[in-house]
Amino acid sequence: MKKRTLALMLSAALCVGMLAGCGGGNTGTATTPSGNTPSTTESETPSTTELSGTVVTNGSTSMESVMGSLIEAFKEIQPSVQVQYTGSGSGAGITSAQDGTADIGLASRDLKDTETGVKQITVAKDGIAIIVNPENPVADLTVEQIAQLATGEITNWSEVGGNDAEVVFIGREAGSGTRDGFESITGTEDACKYQNELTSTGEVIANVASNPNAIGYASLSAVDDTVKAITVGGVAPTEETVLDGTYAIQRNFNFIVSDSTELSDAAQAFIEWATSADAADLIAGAGAVPVAE
Repeated sequence: MKKRTLALMLSAALCVGMLAGCGGGNTGTATTPSGNTPSTTESETPSTTELSGTVVTNGSTSMESVMGSLIEAFKEIQPSVQVQYTGSGSGAGITSAQDGTADIGLASRDLKDTETGVKQITVAKDGIAIIVNPENPVADLTVEQIAQLATGEITNWSEVGGNDAEVVFIGREAGSGTRDGFESITGTEDACKYQNELTSTGEVIANVASNPNAIGYASLSAVDDTVKAITVGGVAPTEETVLDGTYAIQRNFNFIVSDSTELSDAAQAFIEWATSADAADLIAGAGAVPVAE
């Protein structure tokens, strides 16, 4: 009888030990309500959705350098998004945003009261440089003198300290944001007497570079050493003078978007990034003045 009781006690002790061992094997392991163990890696590193698609931009040729820099850099951030740029002039850019043929219109001027159905988002400021041939000795003009040269009130360079030569005034075609900006600031709307009306900033620069008696205007961001940018009222066109307002002839670089049609995720992402401080150095490097700090 004693032997049987001892055997039963040993058997019970063995069972308790086995149960305790099984329970200890699960210590510290969390389970979901369904009994599955969650992945720590997945919960700590949420996945990010990469954008894709095409963003069509169209408009100001003066914004070509800025757009080129922005598009190239944005490609590194969102490699599956293709941002397209076509330089057709500010007027065409605004129209393309109105009729939906472009996601983003580009205008190197502000919207007029008659241009409805769209809104503007300023991405940068730009000085409109007054350019002459490098051989021209004239280095500074007032806004009033520039207006007189543009309208034909002054016809000979000798009247403003230059050579005895006829003034050749060159500018942009009707609908150009640069032309609109120049004429608005100088008060010469519908009064300029152009020897040549050209369809791009590059053409204006090339024409002035090839004619020692020419004067014209061009986006500061596009001016190169083939022409001379004169000072206006003693102030040179620079990033600093455009930003602080001391350079008189300046305008905005604007994105134009529909005020009723929602942008695609890709277009919205491009605008938000381009108008942020992250893109400021790129805009400055392209010759314009960023507005984001």
